[in-house]
Amino acid sequence: MPEDNRSGTLPVMIAALLLAAATPTSADAAFAAVWKPEWQARVAENIADDGAENADAVSDHLPDVSAAAHARRAARWQAAIAKLDAIDQRRLSPETRVDFQVYRAQLTGFLEDERFREWEKPVNGDSAFWSDVQYAPRQQFRNGERDYRRYLTWLGDIPRYFAQQQANLSLGLARGFTPPAIVMQGRDKPVAQVAEATDPTKTVFYEPFTKMPPTIAPATRAALQAEAKRIIAAQVIPANRTLLAYLRTTYLPGLRQQLDAASYPDGLAYYRSRIRLYTTTDMTPDAIHQLGLSEVARIKGEMEAVRREVKFAGDLPAFLTFLRTDPQFYPKTADQLLKEAAWEAKRFDGMAALWFGRLPRRRFAIVPVPADIAPFYTAGRGGPGTYLVNTYDLPSRPLFQLPALTLHESAPGHAFQMPLAAENTGLLPFRRNSYISAYGEGWALYCERLGDEMGFYQTPYERFGMLSYQMWRAARLVVDTGVHTKGWSREQAQAFLRDNTALSNQEVTTEVDRYIGWPGQALSYYLGELAIQRARAKAEKALGAKFDIRAFHDTVLSLGSVPLPVMEARVDRFIAEGGKSPYPEGS
Repeated sequence: MPEDNRSGTLPVMIAALLLAAATPTSADAAFAAVWKPEWQARVAENIADDGAENADAVSDHLPDVSAAAHARRAARWQAAIAKLDAIDQRRLSPETRVDFQVYRAQLTGFLEDERFREWEKPVNGDSAFWSDVQYAPRQQFRNGERDYRRYLTWLGDIPRYFAQQQANLSLGLARGFTPPAIVMQGRDKPVAQVAEATDPTKTVFYEPFTKMPPTIAPATRAALQAEAKRIIAAQVIPANRTLLAYLRTTYLPGLRQQLDAASYPDGLAYYRSRIRLYTTTDMTPDAIHQLGLSEVARIKGEMEAVRREVKFAGDLPAFLTFLRTDPQFYPKTADQLLKEAAWEAKRFDGMAALWFGRLPRRRFAIVPVPADIAPFYTAGRGGPGTYLVNTYDLPSRPLFQLPALTLHESAPGHAFQMPLAAENTGLLPFRRNSYISAYGEGWALYCERLGDEMGFYQTPYERFGMLSYQMWRAARLVVDTGVHTKGWSREQAQAFLRDNTALSNQEVTTEVDRYIGWPGQALSYYLGELAIQRARAKAEKALGAKFDIRAFHDTVLSLGSVPLPVMEARVDRFIAEGGKSPYPEGS
């Protein structure tokens, strides 16, 4: 080809091809005709994670969770999937093809839940519908009087919602589809705290009315507070009393004793569905179990190297005991733990620009886990605007694990990834706010290991804390599949975590109960991290000197939350495009 032809015609041809690829197709329009009304139905029913569209809105009602509502949704999702399957994916534009894959995976997950009637078990060892309701009053009321009036209507909806959930619990109880009894011990405490209240202003539901903004006129403020007291006393407290009586006389005494998901009705199929839902893969329980064992052995070698580095004389089990019991590693006060968490988060801020091109606008607060749920809660949890740190039982909260916990739960983990997705207006709403565990938890766990590259861990003990957390997630692959398909006992699962990690006994107990009561969810973390690491290694090898870690991270984070195969395909495209960032220069 002549030189002038290469410099003139070819770029024009490439530009034309790119324009054609970006031009919406008739198949794109057909896809929009499916997702838009379905999404709007989710928003209207208050079952959509629509935070990007209604970031400042306080809900005025709780969702309809009746059996009839579930049947309607299942029919709607089944009809939507039938319409999707009539669309030729080859005719979708490249970006819409990704949207299609994410959206279809969402609906498939919804239908899997409906198939196994997961809604008949709205409680587990980690959370419960009543705890979710009690957390809602802690949201921010940004719109003054309007938000408070909407919240009052929401409060009045609690009796109906609790009655529906109680009916769902009864349906599950009748067919043995309940959490195991052992993981629900004491979980009724938050209900009891409200049910036994004699003063509505002392309940969590009144908290928003103790910090009303001065922009609300005093007379209006007093009227809203009076109405809140009336609704809480007349409706919310009685609803909790009714629920508490049901839990203590009927539901909790009737819980199953078996631990394994395989013993549920159609249990093996149910557990495989949880694997698909939480990992977005179709790996078998046996394959996951064996992978976990091999990863545990590999990480143990790294842990031994740190033990030798600090010149600890005993073996690894003795070193783990030392880390669990030596006071030097533990905070003396809750305030100290919170301040240390804040310091770790700010240390990352100083490194962020070296590893990420686009940073989220939204800030996050560091707050203690509410006291009523803290005894059963994880060490921390993060998300948009919040990094929760558990200050319960300080001798179980080692400071050497806090740097890894902070990278996972705050930035660049959950409190970083989720706002970036919500702020990405180029994504469709069902992608900006959805959460796929394999991606979200895989990313957060990847961030813990990334801290090693960043030089974030300042002592060998902090690096061991990161390795202990890696081991914890690898051990989950063994424990979750062991409990749910191999007949492991609770004690056997606890021993495996205790023997292989530096987790405190408190954490070992709460974590194992979480896996028992929430089949499959624990598998998402390590499988997601491995997928991101494989994709990165592939990009580094293919791009060589052109590989830019910031562009890679921006590419992964630009997706919102997607199934692992979609993430892997996007990295393949990243490689094909020469490793460029998804964002224009200087955007």
